[in-house]
Amino acid sequence: MARVAVVFTGGTISTTFDPVAGGNVPSLDGAAILARTPGLDAIADVVAIDRGRTPASHFTFPALLGIAEVLRSALADPTVDGTVVVQGTDTIEETSFCWDLVLEGPKPVVVTGAMRASDEAGFDGPANLRDAVRVAAAGSMRGAGVVVCLAGTIEPADDVVKMHASALDTFASPNGGSLGRVLADGVAVYRRRAARRHVETAGAARRVHLITATVAMDGSLLDAAVAAGADGIVVAATGAGNTDPALLAAAERAMDAGIPVAHASRCPAGRAGSAYAFPGGGAAWLRAGALAVGHLCAVKARVALALGIGAGLDRGGLAALLGDPGA
Repeated sequence: MARVAVVFTGGTISTTFDPVAGGNVPSLDGAAILARTPGLDAIADVVAIDRGRTPASHFTFPALLGIAEVLRSALADPTVDGTVVVQGTDTIEETSFCWDLVLEGPKPVVVTGAMRASDEAGFDGPANLRDAVRVAAAGSMRGAGVVVCLAGTIEPADDVVKMHASALDTFASPNGGSLGRVLADGVAVYRRRAARRHVETAGAARRVHLITATVAMDGSLLDAAVAAGADGIVVAATGAGNTDPALLAAAERAMDAGIPVAHASRCPAGRAGSAYAFPGGGAAWLRAGALAVGHLCAVKARVALALGIGAGLDRGGLAALLGDPGA
């Protein structure tokens, strides 16, 4: 039987309703969650590792890199076939991609959680945890990197997006589609991942800001980010990469000051490019020196830029890390 290390960090799967607080609060540790998940022993030998009960919105880069070290240690154990991280779903698209960037090796790393609290009708945590352990134990998932598994689907960390605030089937990969699906007795693999990005780093830049372009937006927010000591900036431009010219002018001032600026799209799928050459168009951003991010959504681009700056990468290194692998 396969052996799977499960790292518990908190999230909705660990919460119960607190009438005094007026909402759900973290209350269950790993052992309590396992006790609510029958049938795991028929799938794998589970090794539980507790890392507290942290809401997903409270994570920091040092905390995420600390969890990466826990995963790295577990994966190095020759008796462990794969790992699972249990966390809150709010930031899975960022946390899973962070681990995908810094971890190497063929053993699966599966991130899961729940959309409903443990005392709520239709609690989905046990089913998601069973599915995640099944994926981590599957030989067919070796080499897939970090994946997200909820509601039965298997999504690659570099594409997965939370599409709905509360739906059980919220996670999707809008660019390439799911990698596969969990079945009652195994895992069905639909496709293999393409080349992955990777960065060697022990830290991340703390002040990498994400600015979303909107109608009638000037450059004041970007200028304020620079004045506040930004280490890097990601601009989520409209459509295929276009903004008001004033926002580009502010970005040019930031780049002149030596601050890397990445150019993404605010759309959940597709990429910012160079199709439009009018002032503030995507071509103007790239001519000005903004870094292209390939098919990464803006929040993932921010994760990669923060880790790349933390690794001390120069402009060429950042460009290679942010761009689509093999492009």
